[in-house]
Amino acid sequence: MPRLIQRIHNHRGDLIVGLLKIITYLGLSAAFFLLMSINNWQLRNPSRTLGITLITWVAMSGAMTLVYGGYEIGRKKSKPIITNMTLGVLITDMVTYLQLQIMNVNANNRTHLDIFGEDFPYLLLTMVIQALFLVAIVRFGNHSFFSIYPPKQCLLILGQLDEQEQITDKLNHFRLQWRVRKAVTWDCPELRNEIEASEVVFITDVPQHEAMRILQICYDLHRDVLCKAKLQDIMLSSAQQVVIDDAPFLEMDYHKMTLWQRIVKRFTDIFLSALILLLLSPLMAIIARLIHYEDGGRVIFRQSRMTIGGRNFTIYKFRTMKEHFEGLPQSSATEDDPRITRVGRVLRRTRLDELPQFWNILRGDMTLVGPRPEMLDNVEKYKSQMPTFVYREKVKAGLTGYAQIEGKYNTVPEDKLMLDLMYIEHFSLFNDMRLLFRTLTVLFRKDSTEGFAKKENANERTRQGKRKKK
Repeated sequence: MPRLIQRIHNHRGDLIVGLLKIITYLGLSAAFFLLMSINNWQLRNPSRTLGITLITWVAMSGAMTLVYGGYEIGRKKSKPIITNMTLGVLITDMVTYLQLQIMNVNANNRTHLDIFGEDFPYLLLTMVIQALFLVAIVRFGNHSFFSIYPPKQCLLILGQLDEQEQITDKLNHFRLQWRVRKAVTWDCPELRNEIEASEVVFITDVPQHEAMRILQICYDLHRDVLCKAKLQDIMLSSAQQVVIDDAPFLEMDYHKMTLWQRIVKRFTDIFLSALILLLLSPLMAIIARLIHYEDGGRVIFRQSRMTIGGRNFTIYKFRTMKEHFEGLPQSSATEDDPRITRVGRVLRRTRLDELPQFWNILRGDMTLVGPRPEMLDNVEKYKSQMPTFVYREKVKAGLTGYAQIEGKYNTVPEDKLMLDLMYIEHFSLFNDMRLLFRTLTVLFRKDSTEGFAKKENANERTRQGKRKKK
């Protein structure tokens, strides 16, 4: 009995998470079914309608958990968990509500489909209650978890000490999870003792043979490890395990997309881009009018970008910057950039400036999901610094993608490349669908459109000026 009590004590955090997860999903489903049952007596009794509606809600809830993630307290901050789960449950509610309304069209009930009928206000009320419930239970869950588990003491093993500030700054955004205890370089003579004194080890740009030695030490000491992804890591991350005779190999398949997948992906691009252009044409007309009203300039911004195979194309976007702004060459937007118009700030924040890119997708210049189409000057600069940047050109440039969702507008080029390669090397049609749904989360992230630091861009403009003088 004492041993059992000790085990329960050691895993009390996991037990609390599991219990809160059960309460969360029961609460979300209860809100939907209790309110929907007010006008639908079939949901109050065992019936075919109850069974099918319950199956639909559970199946959609599971699918949305795969897309957006679930009740991941202790691993993520409260805001992204609330955002992701709220989007997931709202989509689940809408699909289940539509299924319920379709089932209500029968000889004994309704003669026609009425989506915005007497049940619709209860659907809206359900969504509000669920959102408030998620805010409360996620914040309570994270508070409870981190009250039990203090931040883990972390050791940074660096290639060079000048990496410390950048990595530490990123980890400081997760103070409740990790606390930097110390930072050392890979050649530290007391490395094993430092690893033993830590709970988690972060390994950055360390020579490959030394990284292997460090991993073995961590494995021996049962320490958790997070390695900064390198090109070879991502290239092999999707490799298949193959045994030839009795020798184990890892098979890296260069061609990630089959002919059938290409056909389905292109058909999806054509269908969805045409549908969105048709449905959102009134909104696009209003945006065009507002842009022209502000300064009388052009509505559409055109610029050469790069896509698959290094091919150039003209990208279309709603103009968000002033047409004539003296003293500043063409460059990426900075924080509080004076070139951005008032209407442009709203469009950039909501990503509405990218709506004309659906025309690029319809034409075949771009795809819905793929690496971000970079400016030609940026591509030239990045390739000179990182020749491997060309690997992004294995697929078409995309409106959204892994780098656009997980990264930021000002993410450093090396990390952009790694994120894009993660998408390319793990391509699947399901992952494309998942990323399309997850694009909605970008609208709730302020840092997704965060411009480059002014100092960094100013330095870049200075270097451009010097090159022109030469």
